[in-house]
Amino acid sequence: MQSFDVVCVGNAKIDLFLSIHEANKHLRLNAQTNELCFHSGEKIAVDGCNLSLGGNAANVAVGLSRLGLKSSLYAEIGDDELSHKIINTLKKEDVHTENVKRSKDNECSISVIINFKNERTIFSEHIKRLHDFVFDNLSTKWLYLTSIGNEWKNAYERTSNFVKQTKTLLAFNPGTLQINAGYESIADVLNVTNILFVNKEEATRISNLSPRARLDSARLGEAGKFLIFNEKDNKDIIKQLLIKLQKLGPKIVVITDGDCGSYAIDEKGEIIAQAAIKTKIVEKTGAGDAYSTGFMSAILHGLSIKDAMHWGTLNSASVIEKIGAQVGLLRKEEMEEKLKRISNS
Repeated sequence: MQSFDVVCVGNAKIDLFLSIHEANKHLRLNAQTNELCFHSGEKIAVDGCNLSLGGNAANVAVGLSRLGLKSSLYAEIGDDELSHKIINTLKKEDVHTENVKRSKDNECSISVIINFKNERTIFSEHIKRLHDFVFDNLSTKWLYLTSIGNEWKNAYERTSNFVKQTKTLLAFNPGTLQINAGYESIADVLNVTNILFVNKEEATRISNLSPRARLDSARLGEAGKFLIFNEKDNKDIIKQLLIKLQKLGPKIVVITDGDCGSYAIDEKGEIIAQAAIKTKIVEKTGAGDAYSTGFMSAILHGLSIKDAMHWGTLNSASVIEKIGAQVGLLRKEEMEEKLKRISNS
C-alpha cells in the first residue's frame, strides 16, 4: 500500500522560457489592446533561455516535497529525452514517480513562455493522452486535482469516485479547459471538494456558469472582466464570489487576486483576507501553484487558514522573483526563516 501526504493529479511538462528585454525594438506591447506584436518572419534575439519542469500538478508536487511533505504525482508523459528529464527532476526533488505513466513512442508536452515587460505569454501544447489513472493500493491524506489535457473527464471522474469511496480530502484547482467545458462538467468534483483554489477571473467564470451561483451581471463586463475597480467594490465582489462558490460544495474557498492579495472563506462562513507581499517581479509563471502549495503545506502541518494564506503568499512571492515555476519554491527551512524575520520585524 502506497501512503502519502498529498497525491497530485494533473499535468507534467517541460517549460521553455524566452526572456526578452523591454528595450528590444522587435517587440511592441500595445497598451490599449494588451497585444504583443512583432513582425512575421523576423529573427528576434532573446536575452535568456531557460528549460525546466512545469505543469500545475508537477509544480505543486515539487513544492510540497520541498516543504517537508511526502508527495506523489499522477501524470502522463511521453518517452522521449525531455520526458526522461521530467522523471529525473521529480526524483531529485523526492517526488514519488511510480504513478507517472509513460506513453511509448510519444513525446513530452511543451509550453513556450515569452517573458516581456514582466508579463508572460504562454504557447501551450496538449498532446492527446488517455489519462486513465488507476488509484488502486493508494493511501493519501489529500488529493490535489488540477488541470489536465484534452482527455480529462475520465481522470476527473475517477478522482471524484476515489474521494467518495475513501473519504480522502480533496483540494481542487480547475484549469482553463475544465472551466470552459461548463459548470456541469466539474459540478461533481466541486461537490466533494474540501479546498477550492481559483483566481478572481476563474471564480467569476465558474459563478456565471453555475445556475446556483450566478453573479449580478450588471457589475461585470464581457468574459467576466470587472467594470468596477475601487478597493471597496472589489472586496464586496470577492466576498460575493466566496459565498456563492462555497454553495457549490467546497468547504473552503480560496481566491487569489494578484496585487490585491488573497481571500478565503472557512467552513463557518468567516471571510479572511491576506495582503500581497511587495517584491520584484521577474516572471509570474507558477505563482498560483506556489500559493496553493504553501497553503496546503501549512494546513498539513496543522496551522490555521490565516497562517496557510501567509505561507501561500510567501511562497508565491518567492516564485515570481525567479524565472520558472519551481526555482523559487521555498524549502521548509527557508519558509521558517522568512516567517521568523517577519515576526521579528
